[in-house]
Amino acid sequence: MDQITQSTDEARIRKLIAVATRTLNHQGILGYSGHISARLAGSGDEYVIQTFDQSRAEVTPDDLVVVDGDGNFVRGRDGARPPDEVAIHTEILRVRGDVNAVFHFHPHVATLFTMVKGVQLLPVDAHAFRWASGIPVHPVPAKINDADMGAALAATLGDHNAALMRAHGAVLVAESIEALMIDAIHFCENAEANYKAAMLGTVTPLSEDDMTLIASKLNRAAHTGKL
Repeated sequence: MDQITQSTDEARIRKLIAVATRTLNHQGILGYSGHISARLAGSGDEYVIQTFDQSRAEVTPDDLVVVDGDGNFVRGRDGARPPDEVAIHTEILRVRGDVNAVFHFHPHVATLFTMVKGVQLLPVDAHAFRWASGIPVHPVPAKINDADMGAALAATLGDHNAALMRAHGAVLVAESIEALMIDAIHFCENAEANYKAAMLGTVTPLSEDDMTLIASKLNRAAHTGKL
């Protein structure tokens, strides 16, 4: 693809998604599948996302594609195509104007909490205040590969910042790619902390007052800006 045709915003977003993807892959959070998308400012309904088959460990900015609001290919390398589950991203971004970035992945420990009746993933780690409103569980374990299924997942997510997908994975949303990457790390850390704490005894989650206090003391913009 001709680099000259890219806007400054698109080039920046491509770089950030590539960096976040490779970083999360290196951290063991994003495996061979899963994908990050981001909204293109001023484009109406165009988004940047990984392709179906590009290695997450080696992805570069030029490997990404731009899709429209229905997940159709707009531009990118010849022969490239969006991931099968692009509808996760397009349907969430369609209804969540406060969200600029979406991450779908398959965190093993967090997903365990969808497999046991009566067991919830609780906010136990300080950074889990991000999910103070709750982490709903989408009941459908199958691949989300059409608009109706994507819309149903978006409805499950609602106004929350994360949702688990039963026996499948998770979806996170944030205001920026940088914030999304930080959230992904904290999401997995919280799930592991919850899992291990339960081995020791009764889990004591953060209270609403705890999370309100933590949020008031954290400058999120400065925190994510370190990246």
